[in-house]
Amino acid sequence: MRDGPSLRQLEYFVALAETGSFRGAAEQCDVSQPSLSIQLANLEKRLGQTLVERSRPGVILTPAGREVHERARSILAAAQDLMNRFEAPRNGLTGLIRFGASATLGPYILPHVIARLHARHPDLSVYIREGAPDALTQGLSQGDYDMILVQLPVRGDMMAVRLFREPLDLVVARDHPFAAQSRIPRSALKGETVLSLGPAFALRQQVAEICEQNGAKLRSDYEGTSLHAIRLMAGMGMGIAFLPALYVRSEIRSDDADVAVVSLEGPRILRSVGLVTRSTSLDEATPRIARTIQSVAREVFAGTLILETV
Repeated sequence: MRDGPSLRQLEYFVALAETGSFRGAAEQCDVSQPSLSIQLANLEKRLGQTLVERSRPGVILTPAGREVHERARSILAAAQDLMNRFEAPRNGLTGLIRFGASATLGPYILPHVIARLHARHPDLSVYIREGAPDALTQGLSQGDYDMILVQLPVRGDMMAVRLFREPLDLVVARDHPFAAQSRIPRSALKGETVLSLGPAFALRQQVAEICEQNGAKLRSDYEGTSLHAIRLMAGMGMGIAFLPALYVRSEIRSDDADVAVVSLEGPRILRSVGLVTRSTSLDEATPRIARTIQSVAREVFAGTLILETV
């Protein structure tokens, strides 16, 4: 590809077309009139076209000049948008971020996060799509997302910023024997049937490990497609469930008729949540959004989530 016109040449030509005179264009661009004339002559030479006709009242655009004027304005506007996109982090984030979130996280924490991002960065747009972690990770690697919020760890060559650890709460049917006890020993899990999500969720692998460690049975014939589906099946007595604390806090009340949240002896069971990107060197947007998520975790979900050190 041969060398094309420079942005400066296009800027000078647009100024000439819109002021109608070399003097006016030179003043608008803050350059001398001879310098502007030289650049415009070089532009005509590069394009192989006469762009203006000189006349006593000023300049008249040729048909080629009118086309170049329209295209040059679009090119200059696009270049300015590009500069704005990457200069903006000095003051605030702008542009569009394609954000993926696990369906076990997004509905419960993102409304608070998005409200804060919009207040602090009004020129930022965030396209959000929820899904299973496996699909989100694949989409991130293919460029469908700029970052994803998921349970860790993730597979592949990606960078993860650890944000917080979230407890898993034991949920049982209201008429289950566990519901009448204030605290359940882990030994009581032996032989219990446990409900979980499908294999596309990292949560399933963690629940499977809990079952293996405590002699419980992971139910695989009826896998939940959502946390709410698991809650409904638990309420029908089809098994017990380990559900993330954000979901429990948002969706389960102490007086619900179908399920009860019971305490388990020993250390709390935790899952790690992080913000994942493709890059090995984080850009300005990633740490800012990570800090916003952590501020929500600290201020809105204090006592529920355990912050990681970023």
